[in-house]
Amino acid sequence: MKEFRFNIFGTLIAVTGSGGAWQAYYLGADGKRRPADFIVPQDVVEHELCEYLADLYHENATPRNCSAVQLM
Repeated sequence: MKEFRFNIFGTLIAVTGSGGAWQAYYLGADGKRRPADFIVPQDVVEHELCEYLADLYHENATPRNCSAVQLM
């Protein structure tokens, strides 16, 4: 199972699994995670995850938090 981490307009999100079986989590500053209140559709593939999350959270964008990036 793979894990991908993203900073989506200031919100830290981890997505685990593989194509067709994704589970999303919010990441806390203390290292804890909690299940996200959204689902990632089965047809979203790895290279589309960041774009999907950016589309989902675009209303959270501000002049200071205006980017959606995958964290390494």
